[in-house]
Amino acid sequence: MSSERGPSEGRAGERAGRRGLMLVISSPSGAGKTSLSRRLVADHAELSLSISCTTRAPRPGEQEGREYYFVPRERFDALIAEDAFLEWAEVHEHRYGSPRAPVMQALAAGRDVLFDIDWQGGMQIAEQAAADVVRVFILPPSMPDLRRRLYARAQDASDVIERRLARSKGEIKRWQAYDYVIVNDDFDRAYADLAHIYHAERLRRARNPWLQPFVDGLLAEDA
Repeated sequence: MSSERGPSEGRAGERAGRRGLMLVISSPSGAGKTSLSRRLVADHAELSLSISCTTRAPRPGEQEGREYYFVPRERFDALIAEDAFLEWAEVHEHRYGSPRAPVMQALAAGRDVLFDIDWQGGMQIAEQAAADVVRVFILPPSMPDLRRRLYARAQDASDVIERRLARSKGEIKRWQAYDYVIVNDDFDRAYADLAHIYHAERLRRARNPWLQPFVDGLLAEDA
C-alpha cells in the first residue's frame, strides 16, 4: 500500500526537527554589514537579529531595543560577571556584547539568529559553538570608498571617523578567518550573494536531522 506525502509535510518536519544556525556578519565600519544584515532579516521571517548591548550613546535615529540595548558600563560589567553574554568585545572605546539566553532559545527552537558584530565577537562565537556558526566578512571595494561612506552617513564626528579608518586595515586582515567573503561594490549584488549563502547553509544535511527519518519513510514507500 502506497502513501503520499505532500511537500508541506516535509516542510513541517523541517520546522520541527531543524536546529537553528548563527549567521555572523562582520566588516570594517562603513563597509555595509548593517545595511545588508537588516535587509536579510527583513526578507526572512525565520531569521532574527541578535540585539547587542553597548556602552556607547545612541546615534541620531537609533532606538533602544531596535539597534542596541544602551547600558552604562557598570551594568555591562555586571553582565560579564554573570556570564550573560555569548560574546563581548571593546571596539572604538566602547563595549558591545550579545546576550546569550535569547540566542540559545532561538537555536533550540529551530530559528536562525544573525549577528552584526566585529571580528572579535565572531571569533568568540566560533570558539564556543563552531558547528552552529556561519561567518561572512564584508569588504569595501577600496579604502577611498570606505572613507567616503563613513563621511556620507554623517553619524560620527570627524575624529571618530578617522579612528575608525585607522583601525579598518587591522580589521580587514581578519578576512581569512571567515567562511565566506563578499566585496560590497554593488549593494544588490552583495545582498544576493549573502542571501544565497544563507539559503545554502540552511540546507546543510548536518543541520537538518529531520531528513534521516524523512528519507527512511520514502524508502519504505511503494512507488
